[in-house]
Amino acid sequence: MTLMSEHPAQRRTLAVLVAAQIFSGAGLAAGITVGALLAQDMLGSTGLAGLPAAMFTIGSAAAAVGVGRISQRSGRRAGLTLGYLTGALGSFGVVAAAVTGSLPLLFVSLIVYGAGTATSLQARYAGADLARPAHRARAISTVLVATTVGAVVGPNLTTPMSNMAVRWGIPALSGPFVLSGAAYALAALVLWVLLRPDPLVLARRVAEPSEEVVVAGVSTRWSAPIVAGTTVMVVTQLVMAAVMTMTPIHMQHHGHGVGAAGFVIAVHVAGMYLPSLLSGMLVDRFGTGFVAVAAAGTLIAAGLAAALAPPSSVGALAVALGLLGVGWNLGLVAGTTMIADATPVATRARTQGTVDVGIAIAGAGGGLGSGVVVAFADYPGLAFLGAGIALLIVPALAWATRRPRIRDESPSVRVES
Repeated sequence: MTLMSEHPAQRRTLAVLVAAQIFSGAGLAAGITVGALLAQDMLGSTGLAGLPAAMFTIGSAAAAVGVGRISQRSGRRAGLTLGYLTGALGSFGVVAAAVTGSLPLLFVSLIVYGAGTATSLQARYAGADLARPAHRARAISTVLVATTVGAVVGPNLTTPMSNMAVRWGIPALSGPFVLSGAAYALAALVLWVLLRPDPLVLARRVAEPSEEVVVAGVSTRWSAPIVAGTTVMVVTQLVMAAVMTMTPIHMQHHGHGVGAAGFVIAVHVAGMYLPSLLSGMLVDRFGTGFVAVAAAGTLIAAGLAAALAPPSSVGALAVALGLLGVGWNLGLVAGTTMIADATPVATRARTQGTVDVGIAIAGAGGGLGSGVVVAFADYPGLAFLGAGIALLIVPALAWATRRPRIRDESPSVRVES
């Protein structure tokens, strides 16, 4: 792809994606904050409180494939818009399930709600479609950091939205899902109306017809950089989802209200997205491997901080969850850049969607398993386990550096080992 200088449409693309991500961040975070609490109320079991995170991450896995394939066929605009509309439908379905007390409807709606999560993550790839290689990580991080605004505001609106839900005569914990549905719908509207020209379609037009990436005769879909990048993101997602899911439950059991849990989750989500620009600059300056190792170290620190935090201290838990978010951000930006560098435009969206399936499955496993672990080993045991799992990033990177390098046959493909 001959984008040695920034494409003229790149600035507009980033501006539209930033606007959409502000709305989607609110949709993502508001539901996450109260999902476990709503499930605990409806199921009457702490051990199954991680089920909502598992349900919407299963939905996220399915949606990642769908959004990736639609984007490959029809462009980012169509794929992202449909994904957000599906997430909005799931949000309103959760509200209906809470009102009727229907567990089957709750489970189905949580799966559908997961499409919003997948779409919010897929949007980061759209930011890189027209970016030149030296600025690719920063383009990815610009899209991610835009999510911060909505993602921080969303959890802090849980109490007002819960109070409003009570005035409407519906269950209090369904209120934040009303916010999620409206936010996802607005994100879809922004993308459908304004994301023109489509960045992926335009990238194909300016790509070299012979653009290929070959690794010793092996398809780039299974090349070392793609496997390493996927592993980094899967591990960070697993650790983050497990600890984050059970933190509101842990706080509730020690006398904290929904407002306090919302504050801690807001700090966590700020850590997930606010450092994105810095993470992007670090990747562009020092390389993906350096930042991925930094992600592992930060996740380990977060696990230890969460395990050792006094249950009565909201501040200590906020620091731990903030570190957890930063570790996730470093891993996501580093891993995404590895994938974006190693995928040719001809198969880019499909491969990226497939990679995000692994991330979603990891989130589902973390969310579902977290309740079981806490039931047997309590919250500190879960946090210690997460710190240990984060270490897996290091051998994955060591393996990747021993693999043959990709031969870069296009200026748009920049692979580091």
